[in-house]
Amino acid sequence: MSIVSRLVIAYFFRILSLCCGAFIGIYLLVDFFEKVDRFIDYGAGLNEYLTYLGHSIPFIFVQILPLALLTSMVLTLGGLGRTNEMTALRACGISLARIVRPLLAIIVLLCGLQLLVHEYLVPWNVRTLNELVEVKLRGREQARLSHSKIWYRSDTQIINIDLVQTREQRLRGITIFEIGQGATILRRIDANEAEFRDQQWLAPTLVERTFDPHSGTLQQTRRLENRPLNLDRLIDDFAREEDVNAELSARKLAQLAERLEREGYDATRQRVDLQARLAAPFTSLVMGLLGIPFALQRGRQSNLALGVGLSLAIGAAYFIIQSAVISFGYAGALPPLLAAWTANLIFTLLAVWLFLGVKQ
Repeated sequence: MSIVSRLVIAYFFRILSLCCGAFIGIYLLVDFFEKVDRFIDYGAGLNEYLTYLGHSIPFIFVQILPLALLTSMVLTLGGLGRTNEMTALRACGISLARIVRPLLAIIVLLCGLQLLVHEYLVPWNVRTLNELVEVKLRGREQARLSHSKIWYRSDTQIINIDLVQTREQRLRGITIFEIGQGATILRRIDANEAEFRDQQWLAPTLVERTFDPHSGTLQQTRRLENRPLNLDRLIDDFAREEDVNAELSARKLAQLAERLEREGYDATRQRVDLQARLAAPFTSLVMGLLGIPFALQRGRQSNLALGVGLSLAIGAAYFIIQSAVISFGYAGALPPLLAAWTANLIFTLLAVWLFLGVKQ
């Protein structure tokens, strides 16, 4: 590695460290003030606070990395231009491509790191955070942290649910066993689906089977319509689908989507989340590329405030576009692949257009 490459990389890493630290710190501070009242209400101690903050950092890292790379690239190249170092390098016959090549290599490596962190570390962190908030602090049962193939047990019931769709406020594939003394089954209720209305679960159709409490033989089978289910769980007792999807790696999310489709359920949200997960590392690459022409166009007129403000404006624009197309994907208006990759495509084209105006 040449002296020039080491110089540029060292300068870039100093700025990237500051940007990541600043963005993570701001994110944690805002998140802390949003949740501090809830933690106080739940009687959380110092250990719970530290656990929450520590497990939040990997998730925050993959969220802020694109913006941090964009800001770092703008400030690095802008700083070299402002101090005439860029001019000196060009005067020595060093091309622009040679100057930015090591930075692009570092960005590609960081994109790979982001993919690995999101695939292997973030799901474990999210599960730990959900368990901390829902189980340890709120006192809910561990089973409520899932939304597919759920089992509950109380003194009088055993409940199995194939799928929870929290946005639609609907359960699918419900089986309720009412048990008596000695764990004998008194009654079994099967319903294909149930909808949460007026603070209760209503099943359009259900099959009720009654068993003899002594012999366990089937006594009666009835098919009923529009009946409430004796289910002591409200819709808020189940984790939201987006929270559950965040607990899964991309591989497990793909397996979940395939299983739901195989069983006849709608897996649009899972497909969109999967494509968005795969598109995230490329967002960092696109943002890094986008920072190059923005920084070089300003030349010696670059300054810190302008670089940060420009980066935040670009990041906000990307977030707005990405959120909009992802919402269209969830609604089924766009295919999952197009919904997840549209923002990357738009900003890639913008970067190419800006590169065409950069003087070599």
